[in-house]
Amino acid sequence: MKISKEKFGQSFDALTAEYQVIAPVSEAGAVNFKAAKSFSEVKQDYLNSKLPPKSLLFPQHEKLLSYVKDGKDITVKNELKVGKTVLFGIRPCDAKAMLLLDKVFKNDQYRDPYYFDRRDNSVIIGLACNKIAPTCFCSSMGISPACSEGSDLLLIDLGDSYNVEVITEKGKELLASLGELAELSAQEQALVDTVKSAQTTSKVDVSTITAKLDKMFDNSYWDTLHEKCLGCNACSFSCPTCHCFDISEEVIKNEGSRVRTWDACMAPLFTLHGSGHNPRDKKKSRWRQRMMHKFNYFVHNNGDIACVGCGRCIKGCPVNMDIRQAIDGVNKAEVVVD
Repeated sequence: MKISKEKFGQSFDALTAEYQVIAPVSEAGAVNFKAAKSFSEVKQDYLNSKLPPKSLLFPQHEKLLSYVKDGKDITVKNELKVGKTVLFGIRPCDAKAMLLLDKVFKNDQYRDPYYFDRRDNSVIIGLACNKIAPTCFCSSMGISPACSEGSDLLLIDLGDSYNVEVITEKGKELLASLGELAELSAQEQALVDTVKSAQTTSKVDVSTITAKLDKMFDNSYWDTLHEKCLGCNACSFSCPTCHCFDISEEVIKNEGSRVRTWDACMAPLFTLHGSGHNPRDKKKSRWRQRMMHKFNYFVHNNGDIACVGCGRCIKGCPVNMDIRQAIDGVNKAEVVVD
């Protein structure tokens, strides 16, 4: 089924009266996710946003609570304010990344209310990829340019219209406000089939990487992998699945706030202890941690590789480090078998 872009645009503009609508917009030569007041602002033919939309659920900097001390009394105020949100134009890799973040912020013992209050109040309209960037390798991660995982509705661009696929009950409810759908023509159905069967041009083998890394903690491969790295953290901050953060207290006299801010395992101060000891004081150990976490630890803890093949870390690295080459290096490394 399809909806014309003209009709969808009218529905999109109407949604802004009831929802905060976040969409990809062009800003200073890059595409990023921002609040959009009109469909005319939306960038639809982008390859990928510069920064991942994870910040919509897990902000780069957020105040968790504030407090005031009056003598022995302390008054605490929760700072979370969440409204209904529509996230439009989320690429399949980023929608899948949100499912991985769900596993981080909720387990048998803990549920992060700040993340999930935003998550539960958001409807995700995914937008399949009609074009593939040379840095993309999502199909190697079990995703495709038209993967529906993580989306509530999935759209495929047909030129003057969108193919619409309902994925969840949230999506079904939102669809009712988008207007009546029409049948696809044979030519449009052929285009949908082409997009759904498309594969990324970049391939990397991760079929045995988790088991291989089980035996590679002390491998000599790590001695050279990190050599070009500047430690700038561009890879971590542009990654849709990285989720390290720091908690700090900002206090002035008798008033204060508790703040959560993105951090990264590639940062030299990330593991610095109060004693002054730092177990990962070298780039070698930090690069090993990045690879082990994404392709080994996360798999053992959550059942998935913590990479969706979006290629942002490749595109954003100032010294052209390529995680695909790092994966290939692990695959080729010699491992001593017990």
